[in-house]
Amino acid sequence: MTEPVAATDFIRDTVARDNEQGTYGGRVQTRFPPEPNGYLHIGHAKAITVDFGIARDFGGLCNLRLDDTNPDTEQVEYVDAIVSDIEWLGYEPAAVLHASDYFPVLYEWAEHLVMTGFAYVDDQDVETISAQRGGYGKPGVESPYRNRSVEENLDLFRRMRAGEFAEGSRVLRAKVDMQHENMQMRDPVMYRIRFSHHHNTGDEWCIYPTYDWAHGQSDAIEGVTHSICTLEFDSHRALYDWYLEHCPLPGDQPKQIEFARLEFTHTVTSKRRLLKLVTDGIVSGWDDPRMPTLQGLRRRGYPASAIRDFCHDIGTTKTNSRQSIEALEAYIRRELNKTSQRRMAVLNPLKLVITNWPTDEDGAPLVDHFDIVNNPENEADGTRSVAFSGELWIEADDFAEVPPPKFFRLSPGKEVRLRGAYLVTATGVVKDSSGAIVAVEATYDPASKGGNAPDGRKVKSTMHWVSAPHAIDAAVALYERLFAAAYPGERTGEPLDDVNPDSLQLVTGAKVEAALADTSPGEVVQFERLGYFAQDARTPMLFHRTVGLRDEWAAIQKRQG
Repeated sequence: MTEPVAATDFIRDTVARDNEQGTYGGRVQTRFPPEPNGYLHIGHAKAITVDFGIARDFGGLCNLRLDDTNPDTEQVEYVDAIVSDIEWLGYEPAAVLHASDYFPVLYEWAEHLVMTGFAYVDDQDVETISAQRGGYGKPGVESPYRNRSVEENLDLFRRMRAGEFAEGSRVLRAKVDMQHENMQMRDPVMYRIRFSHHHNTGDEWCIYPTYDWAHGQSDAIEGVTHSICTLEFDSHRALYDWYLEHCPLPGDQPKQIEFARLEFTHTVTSKRRLLKLVTDGIVSGWDDPRMPTLQGLRRRGYPASAIRDFCHDIGTTKTNSRQSIEALEAYIRRELNKTSQRRMAVLNPLKLVITNWPTDEDGAPLVDHFDIVNNPENEADGTRSVAFSGELWIEADDFAEVPPPKFFRLSPGKEVRLRGAYLVTATGVVKDSSGAIVAVEATYDPASKGGNAPDGRKVKSTMHWVSAPHAIDAAVALYERLFAAAYPGERTGEPLDDVNPDSLQLVTGAKVEAALADTSPGEVVQFERLGYFAQDARTPMLFHRTVGLRDEWAAIQKRQG
């Protein structure tokens, strides 16, 4: 017995009302039904949290059902990825099912519609059928085969099933209403002939059900109570109900409810266009960290918990809208700030030589060590020992021989703090034959160990660093928006026209502290002053920038306020 749920949105209101009225005997069952023709993306995350969240809140169950009715576009690779993504996002389906598991029952029910006069075999091609459907304000034209006898339709349909006819030569259509104002109701196609190998059923079938025919009936076979889907299926609901009303269901008729899908600025979630990005080599694959796929976001370092929290907090509505990608990044940043270990990395290294650094009796520079906090947000993370020597790497941008106004970092005669170590003052530069600076010379204040001067003098800049003799080489991938336009395709109608050719910068000469060698695959750390970076799952010492340190969403809200 579960406690009543305080409804927080219109879907939960509906479920709670059904429970109060005993519509399904107090039972709640949902399903997440992706087609395995591509990888899941950030938009699917919203559907997953809704489907699984409602089942959880009402003490019900949620299945994963692969709606695999199109053998030409579906692959086992996609099935495996979908199962993995749902698990990563933090959900466990009650069962993993396939619409293709129900092909025998769907076929039996299709014969039932034929025998009751609600389905017929049409010999026309797809283009002709589409043209005859008419349009809004334009009447439909009935097929010349619409009034075939039940016996003829049943014979032809069974022969379609037996493989006697060529692809495209015949289809099975529902006999609904060719003048219906809802175009979905104008005698929709139920089955088409495909001599294609299916990833789950092999070569057992040569006719395949359409999505609309398979979807609602699969819900009914499984015992789904509330079939939750996105708004584009609103116009399909009448057909969903019509099919169910004309089939010999084993139990209660499911109820379809639509909600607004999740879209973001600077993002495209069309599977067709995402596939084109992959096949055209614009990205390295479905898990490219620039991709909005869950695999890509995971590889980039997005925490599943932050995605779940975002989907929950934006709520569930009936109105489509586009969320700012910066809003999601704020959730990512907030979570990583709490959980990420701090490390120092220099992406554009410039040598800093401390000329008054002590040496041993053989003239070799001494090595000092500092205990530096791993995560100021979590005292339990403790500290780590970081080596410090007379030669360091600093960011090239942190030094200016001729500083511009309000430049508070290192320049000749200026003192800065080296994070957790000492105060240093630049004294000169070393240049190569072309005049390029190859090293900066500086002196340090031995009394300022820990980063503070004993006389209390203030410095305006703190810089990160890496001890040169102890540094490890790393590669770092820096990302900008994959789509330069906030609303891809708004200008030309084709979103891929707005692909940003400079969305990836690979830095191969980064110098990082030794502790980063122990970073686990997929682990996210904060490079101090630079942002959050995820260790690649496959390539050691390759780090992907997850998000920067600056909260862009907060800045946007401040400007708008």
